[in-house]
Amino acid sequence: MKGKSSVERKVAIKWIVFMCLCSFCLGLLFTQRFWPLPDSDTELISEQKNDQEVEIARQDCSTKLKHEVVRDIMGEVSRTHDAIQSLDKSISTLQMELAAKRSAEELLPSNVPAKTLAGNNKAKAFIVIGINTAFSSRKRRDSIRETWMPQGEKLKRLEEEGIVVRFMIGHSATSNSILDKAIDSEDAQHHDFLRLDHVEGYHELSAKTKTFFATAVEMWDADFFVKVDDDIHVNLGMLATTLSRHKKKPRTYIGCMKSGPVLSNKNVKYHEPEYWKFGEDGNKYFRHASGQIYAISRDLATYISINQLILHKYANEDVSLGAWFIGLEVEHIDERNMCCGTPPDCEWKAQAGSMCIASFDWSCSGICKSVEKLKDIHRRCGEGESAVWSALL
Repeated sequence: MKGKSSVERKVAIKWIVFMCLCSFCLGLLFTQRFWPLPDSDTELISEQKNDQEVEIARQDCSTKLKHEVVRDIMGEVSRTHDAIQSLDKSISTLQMELAAKRSAEELLPSNVPAKTLAGNNKAKAFIVIGINTAFSSRKRRDSIRETWMPQGEKLKRLEEEGIVVRFMIGHSATSNSILDKAIDSEDAQHHDFLRLDHVEGYHELSAKTKTFFATAVEMWDADFFVKVDDDIHVNLGMLATTLSRHKKKPRTYIGCMKSGPVLSNKNVKYHEPEYWKFGEDGNKYFRHASGQIYAISRDLATYISINQLILHKYANEDVSLGAWFIGLEVEHIDERNMCCGTPPDCEWKAQAGSMCIASFDWSCSGICKSVEKLKDIHRRCGEGESAVWSALL
C-alpha cells in the first residue's frame, strides 16, 4: 500500500508541474507579451536625463516669460515717467506765463492793454545764447566769430534751425556816445548783437544778467536760455546735444556747480560786501553754476523776468543767479563738460570720445589771453563745423 501511495504522489506532482508549464506557454501564446525586464542601468539613466531636460526647458520658458513681463512693465514705467515730466513742464510753463501776464497787467496803466506773454508772437527757438561782452572787447568778439560762432548766412540758418547766438551788450552812461556808435557800426556789419536796456559796467553784471533773461524771454519762445562769457571756447553741437537730454524737465539750472569761499577781504578780486549774510568768516556760498557758462529753462527765465525788480543782486553775478533759485523747486544739474580746461585737457577728452561743451582756464576765469589762444584751442578741441547741424538733426 505504501508503495502504491508513493507512486501516485509522484505521478500527481509530475502532472502538476506539466500543467503549470502548459498554462505558462498558453499565457505567452495568447497575450504575446513578455515581462519587461531592464536590459541595463543605461535605460534608467536615459530616462532620468530626459526628465532633467524637460525640467530645464520648463524653467527656461518660465524665466523668459518673466523677463518679457518685466521688460514690458519697465517700458510702461519709463513712458509714464516721461509723460509726467512733460506734463509737469507744461504746467510750470503755464503757471509762469499766467503770472507774467498778471504782473504786466498790474504794472501797466489801466487804459493801456497788456501784451500777451503766452509766446504766440515770439520767434520759436530751442536755445538762445547770450555772449556777455563789453565795449572794449572787439578783439574777443572777432576771435569768436573766426572760430566757434558761425557768421553770415550760416548764422542765419543756425537761427532758423533753432539756435540763436548773440553778443549781448547794453549802452553807455552817455546817450548816443562814441562807444554806442561803434557797436551800431559793428552790428550793421555782422548782425549778431542783442542790445539791452542796461548801463554797461563791470560791477553791474548781476543786473545785466537779469536784463538779458528778461529781454530774451520776451523775444523768443525758447526751451533754454544760455549765458556765455566772451573769453571761453564753446562747442555748439555738444551744447545742443546735452540740453536736449533735459528738454522735458521743468525748472532746470545747468552748469558746473561749485561752492567757493565767501571773501570778506576788500582787497581781493571777488570781494563780497555782504559777506556777513553768509555766516561766520570762512563759510562758503551755496551751490551755484560757475559764471563762465550756464543754462536755464524757459520757466526759470520767465520767473526772472516777472520778478526782476525784487531779485537781490550780490557782487558776483553767478552767486546772484544761484540765490534767485535757492528757494525754488529747481533741479540743479552739475554738468562737468561745461568747464573743461584748455589743451591738453580738452584735447585728451576729445580724443577719448568725450567732447567738451566749453573750455577755459580756471586761473583766469576764462581763457588766459583768449584772443591769441582761441584759434589754437578751436583747432585742437573743436568738434568740427558739421557737428552742430548733426546735433540739430
